Amino acid sequence: MSPAESPGPAVLPVPGAAGTSDPYVPGHGTDAYRVVRYELDLDYKLASNRLNGRAVLHAVAARRTSAVVLDMTGLRALKIQLNGARVRRFAQRAEQLVVHCEQVLDAGADFTLDIRYEGNPAPRKGLWGEVGWEELTDGVLVAGQPNGAPSWFPCNDHPRNKASYRISVTTDAGYRAVCNGLLVGHTTRSSRQTWVYEQAEPMATYLATVQIGRYELLTLPASGGVAQFAAVPPTLTHSALAGLTRQADMMRTFVSCFGPYPFPEYTVVVTDDALEIPLEAQSLSILGRNHLGSEWESQRLIAHELSHQWFGNSLTASTWSDIWLHEGFACYAEWIWSEEAAIMPVQNRAAAAWRRLSTSPQDLLVGDPGPELMFDDRVYKRGALALHALRLACGDMAFFALLQEWTRTKSHGSVSTAEFILTADHVTGLDSEALLHPWLYEEALPAMPGS
Repeated sequence: MSPAESPGPAVLPVPGAAGTSDPYVPGHGTDAYRVVRYELDLDYKLASNRLNGRAVLHAVAARRTSAVVLDMTGLRALKIQLNGARVRRFAQRAEQLVVHCEQVLDAGADFTLDIRYEGNPAPRKGLWGEVGWEELTDGVLVAGQPNGAPSWFPCNDHPRNKASYRISVTTDAGYRAVCNGLLVGHTTRSSRQTWVYEQAEPMATYLATVQIGRYELLTLPASGGVAQFAAVPPTLTHSALAGLTRQADMMRTFVSCFGPYPFPEYTVVVTDDALEIPLEAQSLSILGRNHLGSEWESQRLIAHELSHQWFGNSLTASTWSDIWLHEGFACYAEWIWSEEAAIMPVQNRAAAAWRRLSTSPQDLLVGDPGPELMFDDRVYKRGALALHALRLACGDMAFFALLQEWTRTKSHGSVSTAEFILTADHVTGLDSEALLHPWLYEEALPAMPGS
């Protein structure tokens, strides 16, 4: 490494950059620029957990700036080009990579960053445990929510910055890499294989993923006009087919209730490891071998992750304070499936959830729970109850018309609670803010809907 290419002394970030991050994940993401496309080339060696990467970012400056701040942690930048010219000064500290521009970028200017980097990726530790790139017993899992993306590629890590992706992964022969979007290339050379995926629909950084394992790709029954697959260790083929046997019906139900599935296909990855919780990523979900049962607890999780393709992946909250727009909707999707599968009616699920909430502390605002409680089960259940209250107030026809209008008009976009209320007012004719406010922005639990 020549002195000209080495990181310079520590510098302050671009003025205002840190202040524009999401308050739930301070220091991550900025509105100083917007990435419109990521092109990631990853070469990964499983035995040594060694990653050599190249990230090409196509971006647009939102305001005049002389430096670009990216999120990257645990990895080392080696060489950077800006618009094809070598960057002479860049610095890394804490969880940021600061790239200094020899010429100022004007507001509205398109620019391209080409970053070569390396390291031994590891998950980030924080309020939500470990998130990001994680080694399995025999493979890799990436769980990016909410701020794990910088553990494996340099990015603008803000949920509102959605971009298209091309992800190429070269790894050991005998292993399959599964990423977001469509598989567009697969080559074998000596003891290495390369898998290339194209994610055309805009995607938030936290939803980008890489899964590596000794997986076989199974074709599941298509439904709702959607091709479905499962990447599964050979020893789990029977269990996976049995556990996912109702997924085609789930897809058909959700297409009917929520509108067209927002991506070309859907893949479930089943790890050979047991996982604490399943995970969603755009166009795919990740289950552990322990999530393949036929009982309600496993089946609700399969339905929950599938529904996130609409609520969370296509429609992504602009800020993490609106996480109920993901989790409340996905929880309500579980209840919809429960009734459709003749397991338990929605009203009974809602009543059971209300009873549990009534004995829980009343110290949380679902519409702004704070970073420590953003994944608290009360956000899920009370968010679902808010939707149930809205449904009972307007009737089934208006309620499902609302959900379909919501997913249609905001498809592949960033959304907020205020926008949902406006859409609900327009479709249902109700004063939705008055109805939803006690559920979302008051601590006391409202009366059980329909009681």
